[in-house]
Amino acid sequence: MFTPIRRSLASAAGRRCHRHALHAQTIPTRTTARSVRVVTYTTTPRRYQDAFPTQLENSGSAPFLSSLPGATSTPQTLTEKVVQRYAVGLAPGKKVKAGDYVTLAAHHCMTHDNSWPVAMKFMSIGATKIHDNRQVVMTLDHDVQNKSEANLKKYRQIEEFAKKHGVDFYPAGRGIGHQIMVEEGYAWPGTVTVASDSHSNMYGGVGCLGTPIVRTDAAAIWATGRTWWQVPPVAKVTLTGILPPGVTGKDVIVALCGLFNNDDVLNHAIEFTGSEQTMRSIPVDDRLTIANMTTEWGALSGLFPIDSVLVSWLRAKATTSAMLNPELGGRGKFMHAKIDELVNNPLTADPGATYAKSLYLNLSTLSPFVAGPNSVKVATPLKDLEPQSIKVDKAYLVSCTNSRASDIAAAAKVFRDAAKDGVIPKIADGVKFYIAAASVLEQAAAEEAGDWQVLLQAGAEPLPAGCGPCIGLGTGLLEPGEVGISASNRNFKGRMGSTEAKAYLASPEIVAASALQGKITGPGWYQKPDGVEKVIIGEGNGDHMHDKAMSIEEALDKIISQADGMIASAEKEMLGTQAETTADDASEETLTEILPGFREKVEGEIVFCDADNINTDGIYPGKYTYQDNVSVEQMGEVCMENYDKAFRTIARPGDILVAGFNFGCGSSREQAATAILAKKIPLVVAGSFGNIFSRNSINNALMGVEVPRLVQRLRETYGGKDGEKAPTRRTGWKFVWDVRRSKVIVTEGEGGETWSQKVGELPPNVQEIIARGGLEKWVKSQISNS
Repeated sequence: MFTPIRRSLASAAGRRCHRHALHAQTIPTRTTARSVRVVTYTTTPRRYQDAFPTQLENSGSAPFLSSLPGATSTPQTLTEKVVQRYAVGLAPGKKVKAGDYVTLAAHHCMTHDNSWPVAMKFMSIGATKIHDNRQVVMTLDHDVQNKSEANLKKYRQIEEFAKKHGVDFYPAGRGIGHQIMVEEGYAWPGTVTVASDSHSNMYGGVGCLGTPIVRTDAAAIWATGRTWWQVPPVAKVTLTGILPPGVTGKDVIVALCGLFNNDDVLNHAIEFTGSEQTMRSIPVDDRLTIANMTTEWGALSGLFPIDSVLVSWLRAKATTSAMLNPELGGRGKFMHAKIDELVNNPLTADPGATYAKSLYLNLSTLSPFVAGPNSVKVATPLKDLEPQSIKVDKAYLVSCTNSRASDIAAAAKVFRDAAKDGVIPKIADGVKFYIAAASVLEQAAAEEAGDWQVLLQAGAEPLPAGCGPCIGLGTGLLEPGEVGISASNRNFKGRMGSTEAKAYLASPEIVAASALQGKITGPGWYQKPDGVEKVIIGEGNGDHMHDKAMSIEEALDKIISQADGMIASAEKEMLGTQAETTADDASEETLTEILPGFREKVEGEIVFCDADNINTDGIYPGKYTYQDNVSVEQMGEVCMENYDKAFRTIARPGDILVAGFNFGCGSSREQAATAILAKKIPLVVAGSFGNIFSRNSINNALMGVEVPRLVQRLRETYGGKDGEKAPTRRTGWKFVWDVRRSKVIVTEGEGGETWSQKVGELPPNVQEIIARGGLEKWVKSQISNS
């Protein structure tokens, strides 16, 4: 009831501030950028303590997922509006909002090399027919260089399965799945499209809400057409200014990852916004790059607006399709009539929509950036790295992030500009430069422009259109002691080869210039605007007056909260001490129902992996991900190998694994969860989890709980011990999770302090999935019982 009042007061206060500013124009003021903190959700929403939607294949479960009534006047974010379109079984009048669980019927679902494991799950649950074969797309892209009989057999099985079910199928060498989804029009503006890969965020570059799912979810979609999703808190990222010459979309996202590097958008949906002038400076290819790497920033989606830039791009696609494929007629995916619908029925965020947080970046103040080594959270201006003359052994223009025709053209221009008497210069001695187009269509466009040939003349080694080195598969991986620079999206330790190598990320032109010079450098295209000395970023919208109004609204929120507290205190005084005691007793007696056979307590010795952002490559190396014949015992042996090889001998069955914050970030591979189970570790405790790891954990019956205080205590105890921080350590501490009482009990070593803390509930419906051995077995049991 207070919300309209707050908005009115804040708006009025903002107007008063504006009038005051007009009257005070003659008074000298500071003009430095000012960041204003807004009311935010936690960046790590609790994943295990909320009610879990237990029905995947039964549409009757939808009201349970979305039963809370919603006010029809509730303004929605763009993300919420798109989800509203694809959420099924909503209660009448229900408006989707952040935090809601929904049953989601995605527009499309893409699987890649993991299609056969998904098919095995699909068949194992008793499903025989894909619910909607027009919903499903299969692409082969990850391990396309692998010509072993085992891999070729898997590829044949996927193709045969796709043909049997009438599913759109793209063979090995055709291109990377995410690029295919965009260039073939599956990822359509205003829709929800999912894929069993963490870089599904890329679809946001064309105004499509793309978000990752895991293999078990994909199998459920094949069988039922639906899956579950919790709408994340939504973060608004306002871009101001315009990109200077020589600055690219890759520089934008590398800077965002490195400058907002405290999990600012972890497990959020991002909406990029800005003035028409600003957005016109960001072409669609750059938007795809930015959206793609919102995954590395920690987000679950990265959505750009459906604006004039996108519409122009779509029009060009539609015109080309009509000219080259007239036989498609009204069956084409890119058609002017469909684009007219987008223009005539614009989909935008409502004025007054609630965002969990707001950040801004002034593009005009941005210069070329490089990420690394071995972390996207370390971003350095190129001008600061160039004087260090960092030697480069390998350079990569590969991946769905930056290997489109425009990227290849930028790299080719570097060599053309350096040509003398028309002779294209060679890459530096001792450097290997690998190139792979995002798709055969993009390669064909680059060949037609002559750009592909320029890179080959310079000495680049071509690879087939596919993921290859980006995922750590095939030719050209980094060897121990080598330094690589890549236009791809991840530079986690061991991701692109040896854990003893160093990997940097940069734009295609920086990668090309570095290959040419043999050290990290740029082509010299950047033109610094006058008066720019540093990157201007902050919290808020980058608009001083608007942010000031928001800060006033926040102050009013605080006053109202204090008033609520005063009322609560008065009620306690009126009711007396007995009321307080009764409330405490009631809290003590609130017990979680435990299903028959489910453990009431999970306990063990703590083995501590003292690091934040331990990613899925660290937990389960990419080189094993697409080997379907890895035994459970082998999975246990290589668990955490890329993080710490000593983990194999230090951790024991029954241990409780405790790690820092954002545990399990990175890719969607479910083996990150199953490898821990293979190590016979039943429970992972962390300061916070990456969302997709949480989802994989539930789906694969690995339990997890967030206890930030425990991480803090372990670091206080062991942070400086013996002069060096051990990556993995046996602690002698005992951890007990009392599931019935939603409480953890920690004993800090023999004779040490014992303390307890309430944690989120593990409700019976989640217990049921875990007790069954995971979502796949749960769905199978539901099908057999129906």
